[in-house]
Parts: sequence; C-alpha cells; structure tokens
Amino acid sequence: MHNWLLPEYIEDMLPAGALRFERARRQLLDWFHACGYQLVIPPLLEYMPSLLSGTGRDMDLKTFKVVDQLSGHLMGLRADITPQAARIDAHLLNRQGVVRLCYAGSVLHTLPDGQMQTREPLQIGAELFGHAGIESDVEIQQLMLRALQLAGVEPVQLDLGHVAIFHSLIERAGVSPELEVELFQAMQGKDVPGLTELTATLDKAAREALCLLPRLYGGTEVLDDAQRHLPGHPEIRKALDDLRSIGKQVQNGVSSLCFDLAELRGYHYHSGVVFAAYAAGWANAVALGGRYDEVGKTFGRSRPATGFSMDLRAVLGALPAPALPKAILAPYVQDAALQDRISLLRAQGEVVVVDLPGHQMNREELNYDRVLVQGDGGWSVVEV
Repeated sequence: MHNWLLPEYIEDMLPAGALRFERARRQLLDWFHACGYQLVIPPLLEYMPSLLSGTGRDMDLKTFKVVDQLSGHLMGLRADITPQAARIDAHLLNRQGVVRLCYAGSVLHTLPDGQMQTREPLQIGAELFGHAGIESDVEIQQLMLRALQLAGVEPVQLDLGHVAIFHSLIERAGVSPELEVELFQAMQGKDVPGLTELTATLDKAAREALCLLPRLYGGTEVLDDAQRHLPGHPEIRKALDDLRSIGKQVQNGVSSLCFDLAELRGYHYHSGVVFAAYAAGWANAVALGGRYDEVGKTFGRSRPATGFSMDLRAVLGALPAPALPKAILAPYVQDAALQDRISLLRAQGEVVVVDLPGHQMNREELNYDRVLVQGDGGWSVVEV
C-alpha cells in the first residue's frame, strides 16, 4: 500500500474546497453569533460514557474507540457534537435560564452513512437549552433555514414529525421492548405489510393506528387525517397541535412543508418534534434536528433542549465548484513603499503573492491576473 493513500471514505480538502468551506463556516458562525448563540469547541476525544449519554446503540456503533494510555479507560472519537454541547450546558456552564450554543468541527464515523458519504463529516450546528415550548423549536428551525440559505442551499423542503405519537401508541398498547424495536425498524422503512404482521396481537385501535402512520405523509391534510383517525390520547393531540402551530410559523421560509408522522430518526434520542431539510441535488437530508429533552438527565441535570446540525462538507460538496480568487503578483524587491502597498492591499481583502527569486511556476499556478508595477506615482496595480 502506498504511504500517501488515505483510508476508504476519508479524503483531503483541496484549496478551492477548503476556502469555500472556511468562508461558509465563518459566515454561519457569524450568523449564529448574531442570533445570540455562543461558540463552544469541545474536544475530539472523550470517555465513552460521556459521548454516548442518551444517544442509544446507533451512536455506539458509529464511534471509533481507543484505550487511554494514561488511565486505561475506554475513550472514543466523537461521532456527534450534540451530546458534548449538552454536557457543557449541564456541567460547565450550569446556568439556570436559556442557553444558546453553537459549534463547528470534524466528527468521525466508523462507517459511512451512504455509499457516497464521508466518514469524516464536518458538523456545524446550534443547540438551545432551558426552554420547553414550541417557540424554541420554531427559533431553531428558522435558524437552520437561514443557515442553509447562507450556504447556498435553496429552495428547501422541510419535513416535520413528532416521536411522541409513535411512543404514545406503543406505550398504551403495552408493547414489549423487543417488539418495539421491530416496530421501529418497520416504521422507518414504511413497511406496511411488516407492520400488519407485527401488530397482529395488539388491540384493534393500536393496530390500525400503527399501520396508518406510514401513510400520514404530506401537507396539512395529514394532520387533519391524523386528528380523525388516530386515538384521542392527550399526548397525541398535543403533538398534532404543536406540529400545526410550528408549521404555520415556518412555512414562509420554505418552498414546501410536509408532515411525516412515521419519521422516527433518532427515536431513542429525540423526545418531541423532529425535522429534516431536503433540497434538489442532495440525495439525503441537508440538515437534521429535533427536541431531545432527556439527554441532560444522563449528565445529572435534566434540561429541555432542541437543536439542529448539518454536514457542511456534504452540503457544499453538491454545489458548483468555486474558483480560487485571482491574486496580485508583486515583485521581490526590498522597497519600503512596495511593502506598504502590499500591506494595504491585503488589508483590503486582496490576495497578494510575492514572486520569489528563481520561481519557475507559470501564471496559472500562481493564479494571478494583476501585477504591482512601479511608476512615477509609486506602486500601482496593473491588469495583465
């Protein structure tokens, strides 16, 4: 094997892509900052119990594990930054009111999420702690939609769901943990025949409701159908009311709004509203999020929470490749006036490259379209 080869689904980011990523990262973090979200930078490596708190088995399978040579304890390379943000809120900040945090950094997955996906997503997102109302769900979704717009992703379709509906149905039907896992898997695949078989031993109301959920996908008429045909459990009614209210408040920011009552992504992690953003040109969701009120409990301090994240590498990778900005070529001359001119141009945002002595690279490699030349009036920029 060649020493320069990288592992499968791991890749370098070359200059044009890296520049685009860094500009987008700065722009998004500036937007989060303007909305009151404070930047945190958690470590790449943590003890496993902390990384997996409240996230379920799926995150365990995604996490690279190593043994700490200092303590002998098992450590993991983070596969998601959200639990780290929850830990910071619960133990390091320890504030009583609303806390808004944002982050941007690499995460590592043992396996790619799809055939064309990387194992090193560049995760960027925001989390809001300490508020249990749908107002914070709306704020997070609007923050996400604006972030996608800034990244160049539009128009966007937003899918909304609520895990409390499925949870209410299986809890009131007395479903065993083993059957719950099977029902969850069938629901994720929208496998109606499978659901029919799995629910054969349940009472009629639970059986019909669970088999109906995969068909409840579409516009606001879905909520009306659910209101008519699902059991009138208080938690289900509240979930439908919340979805209806949230939909009204975010619909102007999207090209299409859909409700998916069988969407259970992160079921063992999320506790309420879940959402996903889709756009033409991307095979998978461009951003995901939802409410996860129970995660803080695992850190010893229960806090309501909602948030979203996206893989900025995947989001930007589907956009047209950008060109590197053209530079200004400056001669290698020991001249104070020239150095002052170069400093001024760089402060104004220009790229100025000094032509080192003996440099044999051509114009395309240097990527310049202007040069600094000396005239009677001093050093000036001339197009070439």
